[in-house]
Amino acid sequence: MARLEGRVAIVTGAAQGIGWHYARAMAEEGAKVAIADVLDCGPGADRIARAVQGATVVPHCCDVSDQDQAAGLVKATMDRFGRLDVLVNNAAVFASLAPKRIEEIDVEEWDRVMAVNLRGVFLCARAAVPVMRAQGGGKIINIASDTPLKGVPMMLHYVSSKGGVIGLTRALARELGDDNIAVNALCPGLTLSEGVAATLESRADNLARVRGARALKRDQVPEDLVGAMLFLASSDSDFVTGQSIVVNGGDSLH
Repeated sequence: MARLEGRVAIVTGAAQGIGWHYARAMAEEGAKVAIADVLDCGPGADRIARAVQGATVVPHCCDVSDQDQAAGLVKATMDRFGRLDVLVNNAAVFASLAPKRIEEIDVEEWDRVMAVNLRGVFLCARAAVPVMRAQGGGKIINIASDTPLKGVPMMLHYVSSKGGVIGLTRALARELGDDNIAVNALCPGLTLSEGVAATLESRADNLARVRGARALKRDQVPEDLVGAMLFLASSDSDFVTGQSIVVNGGDSLH
């Protein structure tokens, strides 16, 4: 039985990479899915439609750091489907970032990372909450990272932004409990997404170090995250909120 039959989901940052895999998995479980990205989502939506018989996937161009565009994403989804059950805040700046010491990170780069990775989560959740509250509940899944749990150096802006996502998740879960809205964070390890794979040569040493530190000594791929995401999106997790679920092959044990 499809676990998400009759439900409507938004996945941000889903034109490609891990977000695309989240969207495909939801479509396979019966959800109608709006995929959003600053990139053209049309090809990604078409790929899901070809791969999943009967899939309903709608592309939407959206910069999640812009409050009007974030609100417009939720409105467009409501106009199309009439409800919103799951929001996956996946959009983030990562693959394009080069490791830098604190004194090498300029203010503009810091602000850009925070605008997408943290403010974008806030803006999309803020737009979705009134809808979910009015319909009696929903699920918000914020994609964080295992890096704040390990204190990874040389990526201070990224690690700080994802630490903020974990804090936001916990506070928002408390705030929305009476509304039957579950808010959880999914914390991936370093994953061979399309963006990371494109920079594989420069990341080879880091990937090898991470692989060696894991209890399960292999590279992490997007498919490794799908099961945990579907658990958080489905009724299987109806009594789970405010949690940070780490999926990294045992690189960090908490």
